[in-house]
Amino acid sequence: MSQEMRVQDNAEVAGTSFTMRVALLALRLMCLAWLWPVTQLNSSSFPNKRRHKELYLGENTKQKHAGRVEIKKMDSTKSLLIKSEQLLRIEDHDFAMRPGFGGAALPVGIDVQVESIDSISEVNMDFTMTLYLRHYWQDDRLAFPSSNNKSRTFDARLVKKIWVPDVFFVHSKRSFIHDTTMENIMLRVYPDGNILYSVRITVTALCSMDFSSFPLDTQNCSLELESYAYNENDLMLYWKNGNDSLRTDEIVLSQFFIEDFQPSFGLAFYSSTGWYNRLYINFILRRHIFFFMLQTYFPTMLMVMLSWVSFWIDRRAVPARVSLGITTVLTMSTIITGVSASMPQVSYVKAVDIYLWASFLFVFLSVIEYAAVNYFTTVEEMKRLKNAKIPTFNATQAMAFDGCFHDNDIDLTSFPEAASTPNTERNTQSRNSTNSAPTEGTRLRRKNPLKENLSFIMSNSYMIDSYSRVIFPLAYLLFNIIYWSMYA
Repeated sequence: MSQEMRVQDNAEVAGTSFTMRVALLALRLMCLAWLWPVTQLNSSSFPNKRRHKELYLGENTKQKHAGRVEIKKMDSTKSLLIKSEQLLRIEDHDFAMRPGFGGAALPVGIDVQVESIDSISEVNMDFTMTLYLRHYWQDDRLAFPSSNNKSRTFDARLVKKIWVPDVFFVHSKRSFIHDTTMENIMLRVYPDGNILYSVRITVTALCSMDFSSFPLDTQNCSLELESYAYNENDLMLYWKNGNDSLRTDEIVLSQFFIEDFQPSFGLAFYSSTGWYNRLYINFILRRHIFFFMLQTYFPTMLMVMLSWVSFWIDRRAVPARVSLGITTVLTMSTIITGVSASMPQVSYVKAVDIYLWASFLFVFLSVIEYAAVNYFTTVEEMKRLKNAKIPTFNATQAMAFDGCFHDNDIDLTSFPEAASTPNTERNTQSRNSTNSAPTEGTRLRRKNPLKENLSFIMSNSYMIDSYSRVIFPLAYLLFNIIYWSMYA
């Protein structure tokens, strides 16, 4: 009996437990059915909640490697660039067109800071300059809201996605943008749409030089800026701060002194496309003369003075005077060739050419002077030999004719006079008859002073050297006074 009651109690407990489980399951299903619409509403109202959570988890993901915890973070620059493009609404506009297309010309201010003038070539007639070129304009398409009114600065990656002025250098031969360690490009955008675009450029441009006064010359060179595609109806270039728009660092050149840097403005006309605004960076270069004084003028002066030494060498010392004259002529030729090799092949005469060729003429005339002295001396001695029978001389007397002493330094009184011959007597009588007073009825002839002077010089050839010692230096000094007063 007791066993039957125990079995009955167990059955009642099992039934009660089953009933409670069923009731609990039904309660859970009712709760799920009530929470399902609320979950769908939250997910539709906050679609970015899960993405932000994933972004947060992605930035701070923890990984375990051999018991060490590492935190991986995303590249913030890439996400900042994406946010900047979204902030500036770059994808919403067509930046292939200029700002304000179809309206008035867009003003673009230019500001230049010259960093250095790297080289100036006379042979190629060009110069190389490194500068910072800055552009200022307004593009309302890039305006963005800002609570603190601060600008945003970007590099070259964003520049390629927006519109920038197409300024180029007129008459440039080569140019490039510096790219070490990154491209030297800066873009600064202000909340109101004002833009500053700066780039560091090295450009080699043409400079039409005039070498008429070289090396005492002054050259005027200019670097010209102009828009390539937009004429004055679409784009207006101007100096942003007037004359203060052009700034220079302290520039020191080896051969030139920079006298002035001056900006200017003008217009350029092309028959097929119209008028374009053009900006000029003008600078005046004055050449330093000291280098050329040491390399050209002083050596030339010394060569001319060296050629005058032959005037003090005995006229019969032919090897000494000829070798000295040839040496100075060849040296002058070398100097002229060296100067011409470092200059462009121009079709007009330069100032240095005038000086070098005038000095070469003085050296050449010193050689010609000795040729004349030697010739007149030879003619004079031949006349003496013809008019007199010269006996055998001893060694001391023979020195008068072999070039070691002047005629005045040798005593020729000990020489025996030549024996008189009928010819000599006849000549003596004719000279005496000529010197006698003219008889009545004879015609007087006027003597030719030029012929007399020439005859006097030929009979006294040593006087040519005496005159040359004074005439050559005075003439060269006069030439230098005229030359330096004209070109200096």
